[in-house]
Amino acid sequence: MAIFTSIATAIAGALFGGSALAASLIGGALAFGAKLAIGKLTQQKQQKRKYTAVQGEIQFGGDVPVGALYGVGKTKGQRTFYAKWGSGNKWNAEVFVLANGWCDGLEPYVYIYGEKKALVSRPVIGNEVANYHIEGFVNGSGDPVLTIRFYDGRPGQLVDQKLVDVTAALGNKWKSTSVNAGICYVVVERIYSDKLFGSKGRPELEFVLRGLREYDPRKDSTVAGGSGTQRLNTPSTWVHTKNPAVHRLNYQLGLRALLSGRTLIGEGKSLGQIDLATYFVAMNVCDTLRANGKKTYECSLFVSGDDDHTEVLKQFDDAMAGYGLNRRGLSGVIPGAPQIPVKDLTAADIPIDRAKDVQFRPSAFERFNHLSGQFTSIESMWNPESLKPVYVNADIAADGRNRQTSVDFLQVTDPDIAQYLLNIRYRQNRMGGKATVPVSRRFGLAVQEGEWITWRGKSWLISEWRADDRLRITLVLSETSAAIYDDAGIQPGPIVIPPTPPINPSLLSTVQNFNVAVGMINGAQGYDTPALVFTWTPPDDPTITAVRFVYQIVGTTELFEDQCTSPEDGLFRTTKNVVSGKVYNARATITTVPDRLRTFTPWATTAQPTGLQTLLTGLQQLQDDALNRFKELQQEMDEFFRPRLVELLDAFSLEGAVGQIERQQIVATIGDALAQITEERRVRVSENEATAQLLTYLQASLGGTNARLITEETVRATADSALSSQITQLTAETGNNAAAIQTEATARANADSALSTQITSLDAEVGDNLARLIQEETARADGDSSLATSINGVSADFNGRFAQGLVKFEAVAAPSGVDARFSVMLRAGTNQSFKVSGFYIELYTQGGIQKSRMAIQVDQFLVFSGNSGHLPFAFQNGELKLAIANIGTVNAGLLQSLNGKMKIDLNNGTIEVFS
Repeated sequence: MAIFTSIATAIAGALFGGSALAASLIGGALAFGAKLAIGKLTQQKQQKRKYTAVQGEIQFGGDVPVGALYGVGKTKGQRTFYAKWGSGNKWNAEVFVLANGWCDGLEPYVYIYGEKKALVSRPVIGNEVANYHIEGFVNGSGDPVLTIRFYDGRPGQLVDQKLVDVTAALGNKWKSTSVNAGICYVVVERIYSDKLFGSKGRPELEFVLRGLREYDPRKDSTVAGGSGTQRLNTPSTWVHTKNPAVHRLNYQLGLRALLSGRTLIGEGKSLGQIDLATYFVAMNVCDTLRANGKKTYECSLFVSGDDDHTEVLKQFDDAMAGYGLNRRGLSGVIPGAPQIPVKDLTAADIPIDRAKDVQFRPSAFERFNHLSGQFTSIESMWNPESLKPVYVNADIAADGRNRQTSVDFLQVTDPDIAQYLLNIRYRQNRMGGKATVPVSRRFGLAVQEGEWITWRGKSWLISEWRADDRLRITLVLSETSAAIYDDAGIQPGPIVIPPTPPINPSLLSTVQNFNVAVGMINGAQGYDTPALVFTWTPPDDPTITAVRFVYQIVGTTELFEDQCTSPEDGLFRTTKNVVSGKVYNARATITTVPDRLRTFTPWATTAQPTGLQTLLTGLQQLQDDALNRFKELQQEMDEFFRPRLVELLDAFSLEGAVGQIERQQIVATIGDALAQITEERRVRVSENEATAQLLTYLQASLGGTNARLITEETVRATADSALSSQITQLTAETGNNAAAIQTEATARANADSALSTQITSLDAEVGDNLARLIQEETARADGDSSLATSINGVSADFNGRFAQGLVKFEAVAAPSGVDARFSVMLRAGTNQSFKVSGFYIELYTQGGIQKSRMAIQVDQFLVFSGNSGHLPFAFQNGELKLAIANIGTVNAGLLQSLNGKMKIDLNNGTIEVFS
């Protein structure tokens, strides 16, 4: 740290007249080198559990981590006590811990036996904060038989005296010292009723809790920028909220034990470690009303003392489309909202002697064009429901294929907010540009991470601010735009219909939600047979032994019957008395043991006629298989033509090297003429690794003409692996014209496998016109398989028009089978659209059986002998054309003349002649 302090003092003296404050700020910046933690959709960390607003299981015993709820959530709680007393143990009581900390209260309803029931307020009888009974659970006299006494967990709360009194004579007593201070809990007391509980068993309650009261510094007059009566050390002044930024701040401050002050949940930071300025902005953004009148961001989350802090903070960040921030050692947050750029980065601000790395468009593996997700739906009894998927056809066309992933917002219960978040994450992913840019000290000291700047006509977020020991400042930038957060074009979230209460199986006289549809069953010799498909809700009743169906052709009176002897399946297909091209009516009833009153469902009608019996099911499957294979080949073409080799000069540096380094350089310059030869040797040895590297750099330039030859050779050995690689780059540039040859060869071996690859790329470029030839060869072997591939690709671009070709030969040998494939793909078009054509021939293994296949993707396929007297065999527009056919057997469904005068229906045995 001393070096940072001395450098900072020197800079402060030169720039700020020796200001101690300036020295402190600069020294802190150098020491911490703050970094913004931006999560990627493609690199989501595998979580130990789903983070959500629901605690879905009853927890038992004392070996349960402390937990707290931020916002509003549903919980079954942790059962910590049970007692029964009275004649026949008719009275029962249970204690459920709902959460740690001072909570706001219960929502006015609970879930019991799968139904939502209202909580009816009653006068308190002791030290509880609130007293309720559950709607509908009363005896014949109207007295409640199921009551709840609620304690909110405030400091100094008193014991439940009634529970102490009724258990005083029992072996399992509720002690007078069991005040549960700092713990939110309920006492559930019930009186047994055979009518209410006998057939359903012991009730299992699900409570909807308004969680922690939280500290909001905006409402604290003792904090700079705050105004109000809240105080950090006075929890009685705090209030409940669903603001994600307030949740995040309180999690970082931590929930502390009342006596020891130990942090139970959260990070346990002090306000001095928090970047309150960023939190103030984030809190205000979350509370801002959108066009639909709702707050921009809200969320709720259950957390425990065992949770990883990074994962919890990420849930709050995702709930406001934001990012965590560590600025000069202070923890903060950036909300998902547009900013005004603070500065414009120009060429004058970028040192020309330092390398920069710019990626204006992320790779295909990092970008998606179809994003789906889920949220927690209150209407669906707090279960996950799907959001409307976000996709843009123009993006799919630009990527050449559908690239789909998902991101869930289970901490969000409002469908409109969750849908807004899903759209923002899609737009952020599509934007995706990244850059690492060295800047001047003047520029670098005027900006900080989390701020927006403009550069090259685009807006950029400073995601990382770096400074080395020479105070050379580098900014890591992520492309952004105010359009990401625009409401325009974002649909409202899905409308979820609450589920209907469960039906008592003993009351069922027929099946529920019965319907009939047409279908096809694969018959003999690969042909389809028309069928009827009956569906219903599977009954939870073992006395129902069969479902019976009655059906008829619409317009006729003849009835047909069939039955399903496994009613729990919920689906049954029949071909019995089903003919082609007809619309059917159907209804159903049940068979029960023992017998009881049964009824038929209403008649249901198929939405369309039954299909023709002569359709070949195999054709559709073959088409799907071929389309999937061609999609794979197109993806290989996309990946093959991405930039193959990294620019070598970006890594040509001594920084970070460890071990022995020897460098020699010869330079000659006259005017704008330059010639240089640089050779650098590096060796590094440790107990676990030995590495040697040789870098050679030759350059000759004169004005706008430049020629370079760069070679990098590396060998590395460890206890169980060895690697050798050689990269060579030859470039020649004159103005906008350039030519390059790049080669990369790698050999790698370890205890389990061996790999060798060789890539050669030839480029020629004049202005925006580019010609490229790439050859890649790979050989790989391990204990389970061996693989050899050879790929050759050509590409030509001219004024927005492009043509590409790819030839690939691949062979694989493994215990599961021996496969080989030869494929040719062609693609050409403009920036707006493109055309694909190609073919493949392959040997593949399916179900342990070796098979072969060839597929061709063309608009028109011709086979002809070259004799002008013989018309060709042609397949075009989905139709097979053949002038003469010599066929032994014809399997068909419908034969008709080209002029429509005669039709033979082989399925129904009819012949029609039209005049």
